[in-house]
Amino acid sequence: MSTAEPSAPDPLTALHASLDQRRRPEDVALLVLRAVGDRLEPQDRMLIGRAARAASRWNGWSSMSDDFAHPVGGTRQVAAARRLFALPADDVDPDDPTSLLDFTLRLGESLGAVDPHRLDFQHDRLNRLGRAAAGIELSKRQYNRRFRVTRRVAAKAGRLDTEHSRRQLTMVARSGFAAGIPLAAFVADPWAASFVAYLTARRKLRREFTLSGRDNPYDELADLLFHRCLAAPETDWWMIAQVHPTPPVLARLTDRQRGELLGRWWATMRQVATLLARVWSASTFDRATMIVRRGNDSSTWNLLCGAYNTARAAWIATLDASGSLGLLDAACPGKAMMLIAADLAAWHRSTGGGPHPDTTVWARLPLPWDVLDGTATCTRADVVAACADAGVDGVRSGWLAPRPDGPVGTFRPTPELVHGVSVVDPAWASALRAAGAFSGRAGGGGITVPADVVVGELPQSGGQPTP
Repeated sequence: MSTAEPSAPDPLTALHASLDQRRRPEDVALLVLRAVGDRLEPQDRMLIGRAARAASRWNGWSSMSDDFAHPVGGTRQVAAARRLFALPADDVDPDDPTSLLDFTLRLGESLGAVDPHRLDFQHDRLNRLGRAAAGIELSKRQYNRRFRVTRRVAAKAGRLDTEHSRRQLTMVARSGFAAGIPLAAFVADPWAASFVAYLTARRKLRREFTLSGRDNPYDELADLLFHRCLAAPETDWWMIAQVHPTPPVLARLTDRQRGELLGRWWATMRQVATLLARVWSASTFDRATMIVRRGNDSSTWNLLCGAYNTARAAWIATLDASGSLGLLDAACPGKAMMLIAADLAAWHRSTGGGPHPDTTVWARLPLPWDVLDGTATCTRADVVAACADAGVDGVRSGWLAPRPDGPVGTFRPTPELVHGVSVVDPAWASALRAAGAFSGRAGGGGITVPADVVVGELPQSGGQPTP
């Protein structure tokens, strides 16, 4: 749950903190108004003020979290190990996987194990003679207890590393490299800072369960702030490029900066593609439809797809700005398609729709991770042919070039969502979420929702949408 911040002594610092959070756009607009409102023309101030006033709806309260989940550190495991090994407090950082692994190494050495990755309870423990030879004066029971605790610390280090990577990729998928922008650079350019913070807030909005498509994150407020950046002589375009790598922005970078961005986005593509390959090999997906099946980890898959496609789009945009789009003639890794919920797919079919045309292109091309690691070949000509067979414009759809800008969106207050369904207020949202409504889980389907509580589109059992 979240509550709009009623006051902020330093709005730019609060805006910077929002880059690593999931604040509502209206909450960010309120901070923008405090940061640069005195420099705005009356008409522009009214536009941002209208959005900022939406932050006070329901006394600023929302049933939805204003942050992405943070990994839970290993404080409990470290404390248990210290008690059992009778260790004093030291400089172990329980929130850092590397520090936890170093701690595991020290624990393992005291047990006669030199590799924290080899702590199999059956094969890697020392027997009585081994303990005596290593000078370990512990009973079998005490030795086993310490061995188990060491294993738990090592396992926690592994899980924590995975969770950190997951959150990092969540931020990349939603807002590019915004979370890595230094505070000093951010506060040095209030106009660029305001634009970056507001646009990232818009990009982090949750998806609604609807057939009408997602609103363009680049709305009228973002456009206003971007034009302020265009008018300012000393705008930090490098900072803006971390989250908004479009032709007007990339054209203002130096060749060296564009080269650095190319490397960062390419490295991100490779990193995510490796993880996608692991999930793909461990799952059974219908590549022709990409409809979720029982047992599919759709959350992990869609998260990785979002990060990969964000990195790919930025990489292609930077290639284009660098005059290097010809490199796609030799290697053009395709997009990765997200899984779609079965009920949403049925809703599409009931209204005469079908799978997204990009799904057909995806199914015809080699898998992106096979292209990136050299196992398969996919050239521009291959993508052109696949797009032609599917009736897709490869340039306008982003397969072969930067996707053209869509129409500027219109700001609307953030809806209260329960599993993608828009409801009338946060109190109802909390109640319905607690009851399991719209979750697709057993027990949630039989809940009777009072009239006028659902304000968005919702398909009935026959597939027809209910307004």
